[in-house]
Amino acid sequence: MQQIEEKDYTQRFSLSLWKKILRYAKEYHKDLYKLMVVMGVTAACDVIFPLMTTYAIDHFIPTLDRPGTMEGVPMFVVMYALVLLVQVAAIFYFLYLGGKIEVGVCYTIRKQAFRKLQELPFSYYDRMPVGYLMSRMTSDTQRLGETIGWSLLDLAWGGVMIVATSAAMFANNVKLTLVVLLVVPPLAVVSWWFQQRILKAYRTVRKTNSKITGAFNEGIMGAKTTKTLVREDQNMEEFTELTREMKKASVRAASLSAVYLPIVVALGSLATAYALWKGGQEVLIGGMTLGVLQLFVNYTIQFFEPIRNIANVFAELQSAQAAAERVLTLLETEPDIVDSPEVEAVFGDNFHPKKENWPALRGDVEFCHVDFQYKEGEKVLSDFNLKIKAGETIALVGPTGAGKSTVVNLICRFYEPTGGEIKIDGVNYKERSQLWLQSNLGYVLQEPRLFSGTIRDNIRYARLDASDEEIEEAARMVNAEPFILKMEKGYDTDVGEGGSRLSTGEKQLISFARAILADPRIFVLDEATSSVDTETEQIIQNAIAKVLSGRTSFIIAHRLSTVRTADRILVIDDGKIKEMGTHQELLRQKGAYYSLYTNQFQEEQAMEILGKAEAAS
Repeated sequence: MQQIEEKDYTQRFSLSLWKKILRYAKEYHKDLYKLMVVMGVTAACDVIFPLMTTYAIDHFIPTLDRPGTMEGVPMFVVMYALVLLVQVAAIFYFLYLGGKIEVGVCYTIRKQAFRKLQELPFSYYDRMPVGYLMSRMTSDTQRLGETIGWSLLDLAWGGVMIVATSAAMFANNVKLTLVVLLVVPPLAVVSWWFQQRILKAYRTVRKTNSKITGAFNEGIMGAKTTKTLVREDQNMEEFTELTREMKKASVRAASLSAVYLPIVVALGSLATAYALWKGGQEVLIGGMTLGVLQLFVNYTIQFFEPIRNIANVFAELQSAQAAAERVLTLLETEPDIVDSPEVEAVFGDNFHPKKENWPALRGDVEFCHVDFQYKEGEKVLSDFNLKIKAGETIALVGPTGAGKSTVVNLICRFYEPTGGEIKIDGVNYKERSQLWLQSNLGYVLQEPRLFSGTIRDNIRYARLDASDEEIEEAARMVNAEPFILKMEKGYDTDVGEGGSRLSTGEKQLISFARAILADPRIFVLDEATSSVDTETEQIIQNAIAKVLSGRTSFIIAHRLSTVRTADRILVIDDGKIKEMGTHQELLRQKGAYYSLYTNQFQEEQAMEILGKAEAAS
């Protein structure tokens, strides 16, 4: 399978992308509007304070041409306190809203992403590394939550401040205000130049972060292999190279931001210095009062403070956009396999099934001129035809890569034919919902997958409403109860992460019990005994005989002793049925199956003789 390489994003800052992200935060739109109003109130208070200071200087403080007065001071103090209380309340409320939005957006996006991961077919997981997905679900999503909760808050405050202070400055001195605003065009040019480079650096950071997360995942999952192959040094070198790339991109992004913000501050300071110099001259010639001068200087400072904030937010948005692009690629990924609107209308979807409309599944399966090839891969099946009756047990054998697993995966609709059709009970299975078919499947893999929790929890995973009695009955049916009862806590024994506290055979028996609890009509065993010893294989063989009775079953097996009792054995080679028949019929033909079976029998006999010889010595 071809693995998905991280996509390189080259577009500039995208407003449409942020609109898409905000749509995923739809349930918090009211809070965002409230937040903008509260920030507007906070900004308005910031604008009012200099006006009140101007009033105090020009009315209460004595100068050479007029005496000071205390008249109106109590009312002034009351008004000042009221404005201050309003601002404090607004700040408290926006902190509450910002935190709520940040956490809520993270929750909502992760929920949507997790739902999407449930909908995507096997083909997506074949190509997408786990580390990349983990990075999107954790650090990238957290970045978006912080941005929407706090950076947009700063933008709202900054916007109101700029408009309000500009209006107040124009009201006091139009000429001086126009000169101060001449700084804005250079700021725009500087921002445009830096934003391109900062965004490029942050995209590299996010991309490399995914690779590092993937390396962590592979390092942890492959710890045993690393130890046995003594690859610690090589792994460390590879990981160091990744982190070196991350460091280089991070330092570049931080350096650009570190240069960008001082430039903004310097331009703002120049404008403030000019306002102070020019305004001071006006005061000396009597064209402006001292109170108005302080008002203009304060407003000039306040005008560039939100610009500096917006510049900082803009730099942050470059980083956040890199995360947003990557999260959206997951959220907007279209599944390769989807039910048609007509099918969903009758049978429901994966999350809203209409089980009352589901027909009973008997188990007849038919391949009609089926072609199949994986994406960007060579054709695996070509004009493949096969008819299976309900309750029949079919074994598939053949060399690695012959197409055995592909046949089974097509039956389960984990993939769909690229040509021809597959019928279940005489109907093209595309005319039924995926959930209808897969709710009737039992699938036991070569490497059984258990989840953290108890043995009881893992068996119940197939049917959450199952009673303890039903769970124990399923375990008895597959001969799993004897080893379960020997454990200290029996069915309540914790299996460890991935079933690490159990042997492969024990995990396999639990996965059998889990599959049988769902009472499937179609059962699949994919190399289910290839990783266990002979004694455990015999136990599993006895379990197979019980669980497959009356069900349409497909057995993929390397050990041919597993398939001798099958109703039909198919020898698959190069995507075609080379031979078909019962065990005895195929042996009499002395063809491919005969060669496979006799060679394997001789190998097993030789191993048994060798084992006895070693034991005797």
